[in-house]
Amino acid sequence: MVIWVLGIFSVVSPAGLVYRVPIQGMIDLGLPAYVERVIEQAQEEGPDVIIFDIDTFGGRIDGATRIKDAIMSSPVPTVAFINRRAISAGALISLACEKIIMTRGATIGAATAVDLEGKKASEKVISYMREEMSATAEARGRPPRIAEAMVDEELEVPYVIIEGDTVRLDDVEGSREGKLITLTTEKAIRLAMADEQQDSFEEVLASLGLGNATVINFAPNWSERVVRFITDPIVSSLLMTIGFLGLIFEIKTPGFGVGGIIGTLALALFFGSSFIAQLASFTEVLIFLGGLSLLILEVVAIPGFGLAGIGGVGLMLWGMYKMLLGEFPTPDQLERAFVGLNIGILGAIFGGILLLRAFVTSKFFRKHVPMSSEEDYSVAVGLESLVGQIGVTLTACMPSGKADVGGHQLNITTQGEYLDKGASVEIISVEGNTALVRHAPPTKKE
Repeated sequence: MVIWVLGIFSVVSPAGLVYRVPIQGMIDLGLPAYVERVIEQAQEEGPDVIIFDIDTFGGRIDGATRIKDAIMSSPVPTVAFINRRAISAGALISLACEKIIMTRGATIGAATAVDLEGKKASEKVISYMREEMSATAEARGRPPRIAEAMVDEELEVPYVIIEGDTVRLDDVEGSREGKLITLTTEKAIRLAMADEQQDSFEEVLASLGLGNATVINFAPNWSERVVRFITDPIVSSLLMTIGFLGLIFEIKTPGFGVGGIIGTLALALFFGSSFIAQLASFTEVLIFLGGLSLLILEVVAIPGFGLAGIGGVGLMLWGMYKMLLGEFPTPDQLERAFVGLNIGILGAIFGGILLLRAFVTSKFFRKHVPMSSEEDYSVAVGLESLVGQIGVTLTACMPSGKADVGGHQLNITTQGEYLDKGASVEIISVEGNTALVRHAPPTKKE
């Protein structure tokens, strides 16, 4: 396989076209779309080679897997130029390329999944990553056993067979049980995990016979950078907070205004970025919409706040939590998603309290929302005589509000219906200082 790849590069014209694609820093779910875009463009323009300039400590397994799939399906020859390091998920991406070139003193390996505290991930995640590394290495003609030992320290690899020769790993830390394999440039070349050493990008081009080629340098575009920023669990949690605050504000005010617009926009960014990054599937969306439906049912049709409301809130939070995760989340990603969700919830609660406290002292609130005061209660005597009379609402009723009936300003409540300001109402009964009303029939006159 390696001989065939080298044959491809040996016949490349000295003058050609090269794509240079940096993969540096944290591998997140914004990177796959960037790599996929480059490869799609390469299918149309037909460059001689795509060189991935890699320097990363790793990141999300699901993001690296999508990048690996895109590289493996590329019709254009691919080269991994490991410029310093390709650790963890970066090793998987490097192994997906047809040729691996490393700088002096570079490293590749240590691909097990851990959290921020260095604790090993579950066997499910380790098994998945181990087989991904093994299958990718085998597809590119590299020793799959070494790739597996980069993920699982319980494996022992005393030797490998390369082109019919037995090569022992006595000098490789990690070849024995209890250590992960991480290879330096020299050892990676000796064990066929890399092809050659070059110390600069220009030297890489020269080794490929493309020293005079035109090089196009790629970088994530603005939309890909936005998605990478928004899909960070902490940023996503802030969007959740803003979305919840907007909805709370909207519920407490009549009509559809600024709160609803801001809340809807924040949630749209949250859901949209999750779909683009493939964090969210229709399953998570259906869970969220099911919870939202239960919450709306509780507010509109069921008095109080019972099982439907609690279940609705629970389903919404579960759906959002799932959207912060990928297909194979590591413990680190589970922890960040959990922290992000809690930030969103606490932020919404405290922000909602502050927002409502500020709102109830505003002129708008005093003008449109009934207040409980001595003036309100001073009309409690003699209200029974107003039963059957027609009045006009002074505020919107959701379902409580105020109305003018025969010159009396009353606290009123409907039987659950929403009434606009200025609607005609008929008093049905009186309890204490509050009148129960219904919309006046068309035949009634004020």
